[in-house]
Amino acid sequence: MTLFSTFGLFVTLSLLIALIFALIAIMPWLRAPRLQSKPIDNQLLDINVAVFRERLAELQTDKDSGTINNSHYQNQKLELERQLLDVQRQITPMVTPDVKSRLIVAAWIPILAAMAYLLIGNRTPVFDLWTAEDKVGQVADDLLTAKIDKPPSWAFEDGRQLISAMQTNVHRNADDPNRWMRLSELFLSMEATDSALEALSRAYRLAPENEEIATTYAQTSFFVNEGQLDANIRRVLQAILAKNPQHERAQMLMAMGETRSSNFAQAQGWIKRLQGSIVAKPGDHTKALASLDELSNYVSTQEKQALEGIDVTVKINANLLPLVKADDVLFVAIRDVKGGPPFAAKRLPISIIKQGEASIRLSNLDAMMPDRTLNSARSD
Repeated sequence: MTLFSTFGLFVTLSLLIALIFALIAIMPWLRAPRLQSKPIDNQLLDINVAVFRERLAELQTDKDSGTINNSHYQNQKLELERQLLDVQRQITPMVTPDVKSRLIVAAWIPILAAMAYLLIGNRTPVFDLWTAEDKVGQVADDLLTAKIDKPPSWAFEDGRQLISAMQTNVHRNADDPNRWMRLSELFLSMEATDSALEALSRAYRLAPENEEIATTYAQTSFFVNEGQLDANIRRVLQAILAKNPQHERAQMLMAMGETRSSNFAQAQGWIKRLQGSIVAKPGDHTKALASLDELSNYVSTQEKQALEGIDVTVKINANLLPLVKADDVLFVAIRDVKGGPPFAAKRLPISIIKQGEASIRLSNLDAMMPDRTLNSARSD
């Protein structure tokens, strides 16, 4: 449908609707003059009658209270009754729309709205969704309920149809955490990490006691956050370990996160706990223990490098604190006075600043180039 034809149809329907409502509203008032030669606003006359009657009641009250004498009361009452009689002679009943007119209005409003939607609205996405549900709706449901692990080859003829059907299925069953979990796997396979995290967070809110969902949510958030343990990830992992202190994946994530946060003593503590959990299990775990030894050595090396770093204190003037926003980012860098790339740099959330001050440690671990470190700066 072209732009001109759409606009013309819209104008035509608008004029038609306006005409119908105008006739419905005006017809009762067009009938009234036929009943008498002089049109009268009956509603206004009814108001005048009510006012005259109130005035009569006020006169009676004034007489009873002694405000006016009987002679004055009788004269005023006679005048008001005469005026009231003259007004009532002119009153004719108002013509109101009958039941038939009201039914016509009630019937035509949804009909005209439906016609406008069908003829003017672009319903292509709706038709596409219906087509997708007819074609791969059952496949999507089977995937989301784990009845099948892999869709049939014909379902991949149009990947968008399968994705749309799966998303629609999940939103129709929004209280099912397992469907959200499966949907997150789909998003991860498409490298849509933000959508995957949103789906996982919904699954976790629905079933925080589900260990598999909680662990997957924490692990995905951890890697999307570039190995940083933020408050949310830490809270989820701590909840997992509170229920299952020997949970190996949670312990490993804690060890890696503490290492990335330069909390080396805590990281070594998690590694030792993990080693104890593995040793307590039956079987040969030589490779796993060897990997943990390598991780422990790596943490020790990182700790030595961090000890050679520099402590930096960042302060913000109290007058500037109101200008700081929650999503602001703090960059701290050590540079040569002559310029060039920094020897060390950190990108931190603004929340690290507490009461206008933050203590930050920069070391060779924060070098942006392998041959341009704090040690090279010191040697120069």
